[in-house]
Amino acid sequence: MKIANYIQTAIHILEAGAGHLFVRWLAIIFAVIALLGYYDVHCYHNFSSPEAMDTAQLAKNIAEGKGYTTLYLRPFSVFLVQRHNEEQYRNHPASANTDFARIRQAHPDIVNPPVYPLLLAGMMKAVPLNYTVTPGRYLPEFVIALLNQVFLLLTVVLTFFVGRQLFDQVVGWLAALLALGCEPLWQFSVSGLSTNFLMLIFLGIIACLMSVEERSRLYHPPVAEMFVKALGAGLLAGFGTLTRYSFGWVIIPVLVYLVLFSGKRRMGYALAAAGAFGLLVGPWVVRNLVVCGEPFGVAGFYAAEDTPGFPGVSLMQQLHPVMVNAFVPSYYSDKLLANLRPLFLTDLPQLGGSWAGMLFLTGLLMSFRGFAARRMRYFLLFSLAVFMMAQAVGRTPEAKADEQINGSNLLVLLVPMVLIYATVFFLQFAGGTHTRGGFLVNFLDKQTVPLGQLRFVMGGLFVIISCLPLIYSLTGSKVNTYAYPPYYPPDIRKVSSWMQSDELMMSDVPWAVAWYGRHQTIWLTANTEDQFYALNDYLRPVHALFITAQTMDEKMFSGMYLTSENTWTRFSLDRLDAGRTPGNFPLVIMPPEGLIYSGLFLTDRVRWGETP
Repeated sequence: MKIANYIQTAIHILEAGAGHLFVRWLAIIFAVIALLGYYDVHCYHNFSSPEAMDTAQLAKNIAEGKGYTTLYLRPFSVFLVQRHNEEQYRNHPASANTDFARIRQAHPDIVNPPVYPLLLAGMMKAVPLNYTVTPGRYLPEFVIALLNQVFLLLTVVLTFFVGRQLFDQVVGWLAALLALGCEPLWQFSVSGLSTNFLMLIFLGIIACLMSVEERSRLYHPPVAEMFVKALGAGLLAGFGTLTRYSFGWVIIPVLVYLVLFSGKRRMGYALAAAGAFGLLVGPWVVRNLVVCGEPFGVAGFYAAEDTPGFPGVSLMQQLHPVMVNAFVPSYYSDKLLANLRPLFLTDLPQLGGSWAGMLFLTGLLMSFRGFAARRMRYFLLFSLAVFMMAQAVGRTPEAKADEQINGSNLLVLLVPMVLIYATVFFLQFAGGTHTRGGFLVNFLDKQTVPLGQLRFVMGGLFVIISCLPLIYSLTGSKVNTYAYPPYYPPDIRKVSSWMQSDELMMSDVPWAVAWYGRHQTIWLTANTEDQFYALNDYLRPVHALFITAQTMDEKMFSGMYLTSENTWTRFSLDRLDAGRTPGNFPLVIMPPEGLIYSGLFLTDRVRWGETP
């Protein structure tokens, strides 16, 4: 009888007691793990973003104790460091043979803010990784993807809590499900970019602002607690800026929101947030000024890229740029207008990864009784406007390779809030009674509905239709692991192994050579003539040249025939097709046919014997 009682008690706990909740959460956890595992088996691919490889190789250097130095050299970065050091030490007695450009040693990184590389470096120190390049997925990249997927799941959880706080539990659950099924968030998770981590920071800022606004409406507001939350918002904004420089513009909507909606001591709270932001970002700005003389290093010139003064990526490939072209106001206004158009036509309507973005824009026009929901939409609209302008002006040519999954994409950070307000609009239409957020729904309530569960059916359809892009990806053909063309890691590792550690290589994919090959590599100079020889003859000899489909897959007429003769595209195809190289070019030796498959490799001497 005792055993029967125990069994009966256990069954009762599982059906009606605390065990019922435990079983439910256990089922949810297993479902999420199964989704994550299936996505990584079916949709995972190696890095395809130059920014992701650049950040990863920087993190590896930090983890190995080499300091904040990079193996990926940009000619423009060399120029900034050289110009600054020459101005500082030109009159020093021992300056005659000084390496002002710091190109013959470990070159300081003046491109990436420090938080994400330090985070990856800590993971690389804590988790033993095998950096051997083998066919298939590259283990360090897969571990970085898993870390970002943890950030993705934390974003889903925080979306639930923010949705519940602003509206109610139903909104929180539906928005969390939409976030979990949002395909762009999953694509960012395997891209190696810092976007998932930055999204978590943005939601943290929103949680701080919501808390300050809510407490400001109390009869006796807790001043000390509100100051702490305002400081937290400023610190998170600074933390995000040190993750991605362009995110720093978020401090403007944060300060405006605090001034408008934080009560009597609004100016004090805004100053606290601004002070915290400045104290966190300031030391890193000082470091950049000491290293290169620019507060944000190379990133401060991203707005000048892809303008008439510096078309394409030409600015980053120049050792001696005409800097006056970087200070023409009309170039920036033209770039802003040109890049805003696709944002309005494409990015904004698809902001939630599907048509949920249109529901979000419509949902913002609804009338809310709740102060928090009504005021937060003003913050979102202001953030949307600021992010659109920052993204349009700061957009780099590298973003053209993938218009959505790139480091210039700031609008994707709004996706969790987009899904929350899209859910609110859907529930307004579909039926149900919700009062915390201050909205009343009346569509189905005014109809003759034979089945009370119809609302649940409509909710399920809403989630499924919103998640269709992810469903198509999961049910479609398996993704190729290699991001080829142009990246074929075994070849990159092979050509790197032919080089001595003190020899400089030049490539059109230096970020990939630095990451997969672990060799110091400089980006192709702006041309094959004066820019190349300014580097080779006066700064440091180039011992090998590696050119891939990144350069050779150029358009035949507009990209080759109509361009000047000293482009790297013409150079590489002349060498492959006719066996011609310029008479004074120092690199003329090629490996035997079939030794590498992914590009053109030229060097100053025979470096291969047995295949590595």
